[in-house]
Amino acid sequence: MKIWKKLTICALALTLALSTGLLFGCGQKDYNTIELNEVTHSIFYAPLYVAINNGYFEDEGLTVNLTNGGGSDTSMSALLTGSADIILAGPETAVYTDQEGVSNAPKVFGQLTQCDGSFIVSKKEVADFTLEDMVGETIIGGRAGGLPAMTLQYVIESQGYEIGTGADQINLRTDVAFDLTASVWENDSSVKYCTLFEPTATNIVNAVQGSQIVTSVGALSGTIPYTCFIARENYVNDHSDVVEKFLSAVKKAYNYIVTNSSLAVAQALLPSFDGNTIEELQIAVEQYIAINAWDNDMVMDSTSFDTLMNVMINAGVIDEKSVFSDVVDNSFAQGLIETV
Repeated sequence: MKIWKKLTICALALTLALSTGLLFGCGQKDYNTIELNEVTHSIFYAPLYVAINNGYFEDEGLTVNLTNGGGSDTSMSALLTGSADIILAGPETAVYTDQEGVSNAPKVFGQLTQCDGSFIVSKKEVADFTLEDMVGETIIGGRAGGLPAMTLQYVIESQGYEIGTGADQINLRTDVAFDLTASVWENDSSVKYCTLFEPTATNIVNAVQGSQIVTSVGALSGTIPYTCFIARENYVNDHSDVVEKFLSAVKKAYNYIVTNSSLAVAQALLPSFDGNTIEELQIAVEQYIAINAWDNDMVMDSTSFDTLMNVMINAGVIDEKSVFSDVVDNSFAQGLIETV
């Protein structure tokens, strides 16, 4: 809990300040305009961008203003301070706020991805990669307390390997900011491996001679609730129509992805990734389809939530499990199963 506590206290203080300021603000918020903060910008979240670019939000009467948090802690701060209505982030952030006893607690109302979406990238080609290849080596695995790092730790330790700096251990670094991972990996000669999401993984492999994507962490970890749409409880309760329309647009985008070619999906994604080629986007889409990255109904099940709890306890960031219903509200996603 120490990882989250300082952030939560600061965020709550700022929330109070903003709330006070809003009492004297002019004009009333248009709730059909959604301020959405994403934890990072990645093809891993393809249904979101397809919903934006194909006009599915507009069809629902919604406008989505998208900003990038550059990390789950920053995204949750945006939600707590009122600068975001909805965030796309790891569900562990909602667990942290639940266990801190935050009032008007953040609620997961839709699950977008159902496995780890990062890929292990090596500076050198590795034939038939296994975790054994990382023994005695260093891997940058994400920020301490974030789901990417915790999932990788869980995978490493559940397969009988130890984390540490010894010759017979795997050195898992969690001291690098999420959006600086590729840069540190590329420039630090002591680091052979890192985990990256697409399209960054493909971009860095194309840029660094001899480097290679050796495996996906999702293939190693299996099913786990990984990235979700989260809003504060009063927003979910007071603007249920907006929440329903929001998820409906994302579900339409998922349906588009699974019923069209990877090329068509790549073309739909291009406006959100104008620094990438169609070929790069198509490769990334195919990689995520191969690991069954996206949740087909956006409903989080209690079994996968329990896996998340085990991952967090294993990482030492919580001591006990949260109650599923205190963190997750599946009612909106369940309502779409028969209609979209």
